[in-house]
Amino acid sequence: MADNDYDASKIVVLEGAQGIRKRPAMYIGSTGPAGALHLLYEVVDNSVDEAMAGFCKNIYIRLTQDDTGNIAEVSDDGRGIPVGIMEKYGKSALEVIMTTLHKGAKFENDVYKVSGGLHGVGLTVVNALSEFTIVTVRRDGKEYRQSFSRGLPTGGLEIIGEAEGTGTTIRFKPDAEIFSSQNFDSGSLKERLRDTVFLNPGISITLVDERFGLNEEEKYYSEKGVADFIAYLNKGKEAITEIISGKKAEGGIVVEFAIQYNTGYEEKVESFVNTIRTDEGGTHLTGFHSALTKAVSNYISRNKASAKQAERISGEDVREGLAGVVSVMMQDPEFEGQTKEKLGNIQVKALVESCVYQQLSRYFEEHPQDIRMIIEKASSAANARESARKARELARKKSIFDDNILPGKLTDCIESDPERTELFIVEGESAGGSSKQGRDKKIQAVLPLRGKILNVEKASSEKIFDNAEIKAMIAAFGTGINESFNPDNIRYRKIIIMTDADVDGSHIRTLLLTFFYRYMKRIIELGYVYIAQPPLFRVSKGKDERYCYSEKELDDLTSSMGKVDVQRYKGLGEMNQEQLWETTMNPDTRILKQVGVGDAEKADELFTILMGIDVSKRRKFLHEHAEEVSSLDI
Repeated sequence: MADNDYDASKIVVLEGAQGIRKRPAMYIGSTGPAGALHLLYEVVDNSVDEAMAGFCKNIYIRLTQDDTGNIAEVSDDGRGIPVGIMEKYGKSALEVIMTTLHKGAKFENDVYKVSGGLHGVGLTVVNALSEFTIVTVRRDGKEYRQSFSRGLPTGGLEIIGEAEGTGTTIRFKPDAEIFSSQNFDSGSLKERLRDTVFLNPGISITLVDERFGLNEEEKYYSEKGVADFIAYLNKGKEAITEIISGKKAEGGIVVEFAIQYNTGYEEKVESFVNTIRTDEGGTHLTGFHSALTKAVSNYISRNKASAKQAERISGEDVREGLAGVVSVMMQDPEFEGQTKEKLGNIQVKALVESCVYQQLSRYFEEHPQDIRMIIEKASSAANARESARKARELARKKSIFDDNILPGKLTDCIESDPERTELFIVEGESAGGSSKQGRDKKIQAVLPLRGKILNVEKASSEKIFDNAEIKAMIAAFGTGINESFNPDNIRYRKIIIMTDADVDGSHIRTLLLTFFYRYMKRIIELGYVYIAQPPLFRVSKGKDERYCYSEKELDDLTSSMGKVDVQRYKGLGEMNQEQLWETTMNPDTRILKQVGVGDAEKADELFTILMGIDVSKRRKFLHEHAEEVSSLDI
């Protein structure tokens, strides 16, 4: 029987920290590792806001750990959070900021002209979702301190001594009651800090990581800003133009951009609002794309090139091989989603478009050699796009992508729920046969590959879409490719690369990861890609059989077991179906490594060097890093 006693007494009001802790994802997007890192970003962003306001030059971040998780400390030399008493609340401004939603200086533009923080809730959210938070403020010649736990003060504001200079230090620990992992991913953090100094030239950020028994220190600083950013994005690539940049301020909005073309095929354009990366773009990125296409097309038309050529080149063609940065600083940005992934302010599109178009048009007139290189590259891209379109049409006629016909070499599983299914991409027919026989048929599918797939770093789109192994993977995944790519349609949430533990296996794995990174990076970002860890050795003594996954494990085991028989597995095909299941495929006993892109640009640079066409850069890299290789078989 339904409960009809629905009245005022049933209404629950959650205020402050209580409400944040009840629905943390509303504020930080996730309670996984990304959410814990988001807390750190919020604290750093407050220091960056001080820097953008002109009152901070140095930010210091220190990461430590205890038995249950990570601890972060962020210190700056800004003005220091105000500590005076707010008469309306009977508390210090510091305590109000740390415990009350929608309180702060960012609602009035006379203190912070632009801001990257969560507009009055950032520090409150950090405090509410932390096991402890300790705030130290240096201002007015004194040092103040106040401690909090899970959003509530554990003591009053204290004066702990005299202070030299000004600034704020915040030390906090993400709460294990909220987060599945309290550890900060250093790769993502370093990427964020690098972005920050590029977009705020003259700011110095120091990161000290004392976790895991290490004491690593890195400093981030940029003198030339977005021009340095472009040089970083194009590191390892062969540039074909100079760095082109521009800046414009109008109506309280500042637009800054920089671009440079390289000989590669990938478009790499990073967009930001108030130093916050907007992964899903928004109005500023739309304006940038529109202006770039318009500037190139108009130049072609004005310089007596055929109208047909101008019509044939699309915006996608113009952006092939482009490294770009577009940054907007503004008051009151409107983001779609609390985690600021897409800008929504309509007026920004016109301003960005005007700035970029004017600067590029002037540059093209003054540097005809650069624009000729851009037009040649765009024309080549248009030809390749047309060839790729024809190849896809041919593929569709063969029902490989769009008619729900799976490749013949795929042995599918019974279960259809992608949350439960996994696909093993296996090297060779022999290992493929053992995998098919030893797998769990309900949830595990197997796709054997014959030989090494195409190196997509060197190949045209036409060759890529005509490659049998790549077509088989695309069809098996169900995501489509390029403009039709949709990760929501994926048929398996675990895509497991299972190759031999030797040099050839490593090469095949790298080729696969290169393809995923260039054409399906979203499935890596979503955590769908894994690497299987087959054993290197089988150790037996009588009826006792064990497996070792490294030389060290083998040494330790043979020392404890005495005289044993050791078999070195040179390939997956040397294992029978029972051994392959027990060691590599059984979810209860196997070892999987999840593939992630913690530092996308660094991975991009490495793929370019190792898999690209410039042999001299690859030779130089291998020579410089040869001594770092511990084993080529793992």
